[in-house]
Amino acid sequence: MTLEQLRIFVAVATREHVTQAARALNLTQSATSAAVAALEARYQTKLFDRVGRRIVLTAAGKAFLVEARSILARVASAETVLNDLAGLQRGQLALAASQTIAGYWLPAFIHRFNAAHPAITLSLSIGNTEQVAADVREGSADLGFVEGHVDDPVLAAQPVADDELVLAGPPGHPLCRASTVTADDLKSARWVLREQGSGTRAMFEAALDQLGIDPGELVVAFDLPSNEAVRGAVEAGAGVTVLSRLVVMRAVKAGLLAIADVTLPKRHFYSLRHREHHQTQAAREFLRMVGETG
Repeated sequence: MTLEQLRIFVAVATREHVTQAARALNLTQSATSAAVAALEARYQTKLFDRVGRRIVLTAAGKAFLVEARSILARVASAETVLNDLAGLQRGQLALAASQTIAGYWLPAFIHRFNAAHPAITLSLSIGNTEQVAADVREGSADLGFVEGHVDDPVLAAQPVADDELVLAGPPGHPLCRASTVTADDLKSARWVLREQGSGTRAMFEAALDQLGIDPGELVVAFDLPSNEAVRGAVEAGAGVTVLSRLVVMRAVKAGLLAIADVTLPKRHFYSLRHREHHQTQAAREFLRMVGETG
């Protein structure tokens, strides 16, 4: 059994398709099929059944997939350690970030890191705070960056920057023209908000609790999964929202949005890392850069 055979088996098992696996691995279909057949013949165990035009894992194949993934993960970890010994001359760094951070705060640091260490391959996945925490917890990201604290014992969180939430709406909206905004004003407004699970939504609802307002009392017209979608709906007159000042300032300067005279709590941006995973030199260097100017 070779590592190449394991990689091919996992690729085929994940996609349940030989041709797609071969394409992903840059192999011929015949070479991919031969690797799987060699495993089955060597251990006299059928790993796949053909169902119509598809292939599916047998019970033995499902059990073997767990072990094969574990072995490949350990190999990847060993490669990471060896790459680390070479300093920052080669390697990879996988980042995950929530939308506000990924769109408006993190790009400058990614550019700075890439300019200083061009041999390190950087990747970035974007999701809400819950998704980013899951990426770091499961090991698909070396570092995560989120808005607000994450309560997870396996993750180490460190504040790296401050951010300010603002209540924004169309320039003519009553909340944006008022000198004072009451709890009744907030409850009577029509809202466009980020989805549940986002750090922005969680922080806003925490602020409402402090004002004695049940978030369920708000008239929420839309829950939208991105800052840009929320901002665009509000610019079109769909209601008011709460977003990071970073997200709305360009629209405010352009006269498309206005900020209401409401004080909302500041929040931290946090870095996340897995407490039990090896932290690469690349990850340490990225955190150092963020810490210098965050």
